[in-house]
Amino acid sequence: MSDAKHTILLVEDDPGLQKQLKWSLSDYALVIAADRDSAIAQLRRHEPAVVLLDLGLPPDVDGATEGLAALQEILSLSPSTKVIVVTGNLDRSNAVQAIQLGAYDFFQKPFDPDVLTLMIARALHVHTLEVENRKLISRQRGSALQGLITSSEPMLEICRTVEKVAAANVTVLLLGESGTGKEVLARGVHELSPRADKRFVAINCAAIPDTLLESELFGYEKGAFTGAAKQTIGRIEYANEGTLFLDEIGDLPMPLQAKLLRFLQERVIERLGGRGEIPVDVRIVCATHRDLADMIREGSFREDLYYRLSEIAVKIPPLRGRPGDAVLLAQAFLERYTQEMGRNIRGFTADALGALEAHTWPGNVREMENLIKRATVMADGNKITAADLGLNTGHTAPQLLNLRQARENAERLAIGQALARSEGNIAQAAELLGITRPTLYDLMAKTGMK
Repeated sequence: MSDAKHTILLVEDDPGLQKQLKWSLSDYALVIAADRDSAIAQLRRHEPAVVLLDLGLPPDVDGATEGLAALQEILSLSPSTKVIVVTGNLDRSNAVQAIQLGAYDFFQKPFDPDVLTLMIARALHVHTLEVENRKLISRQRGSALQGLITSSEPMLEICRTVEKVAAANVTVLLLGESGTGKEVLARGVHELSPRADKRFVAINCAAIPDTLLESELFGYEKGAFTGAAKQTIGRIEYANEGTLFLDEIGDLPMPLQAKLLRFLQERVIERLGGRGEIPVDVRIVCATHRDLADMIREGSFREDLYYRLSEIAVKIPPLRGRPGDAVLLAQAFLERYTQEMGRNIRGFTADALGALEAHTWPGNVREMENLIKRATVMADGNKITAADLGLNTGHTAPQLLNLRQARENAERLAIGQALARSEGNIAQAAELLGITRPTLYDLMAKTGMK
């Protein structure tokens, strides 16, 4: 053990077991909670890497409902925390359910101190490796996701998910509002996959009339219909050995849903007017802004197709749910359009930055891009004002989990503002923040900003 003890949270209402575990785990800084509310309070305060959770918590000490609810709340607030659940000898089914909900492991009463210590050490080791891996990813992110500009933890978590699933040959479903960057992430899945040197073929299912969409996807033989003067392969066949991106999959007509489902099951297609089956090896990535669960209930989307498409489902947060990203994106778009248009615009005024942060961005990144492009054209001065943007001034604070994360969010936001006002000049940004350049570099590394 190092001099700095690892903090372990014990959630247990039995005073006798509390004392026994405190003695057995003397090498750790043990924090104790007796119920779900106090456990969440201690989680927020100490952010332990490992939690020992008794499933029999008051008021349901003889059952597991309160313990399982505590498990879900812990993991929703701190997904990287390793939760080891404590069960009785006859409570194996609840332990299995806890593992299915995301618990790291379980042990049974009466416990063996040596086995428990080994289990905790292993959980701490895994947690440490995961933290180090996330740091490496943020520092060494490859060019595949370079089109994604973010410093917010929700989007960084999405990037980590994309990097994990890219290597596996599974179908990915990207869910999110229009303009959140679904195609950027789809291209990232392709570029980080073993198919990166093959084609990435994209088709928007909502942009092509229903009567033409089938031939676009599956192709057609000569003479299949009036005007079919030659054999034409479809997008699925064209993407063979590569990746096919089906944007707005929620707008796919019901007859084509059945045909796409057959392809996903059999991995063969038939061109319109053709009789032979053609095997195709292609990875499918889909995206939609629609609520597919509602569409299934309404009968406008096939449930069996949904399960085929959502082997991995990734929910992309809207821009209003990405603290600090509005300023970063605005600066990036301004740099692009001032260069393209030859304008001498040197950043944003304070009221413009406040307006960017306060706006809810219903159109997300696409709305942001169009707004900055328009402001670049219309601005009269050498800085863009809130009036140029057509936005009201204001300020909104991000939702916070605890003081440490509040401090990190505040630092990230302040750095983003300083970099925006100084046009990315590190020395000027450091002067605005009242710190040295090395300190600013350290803060940028800590918050995952480049």
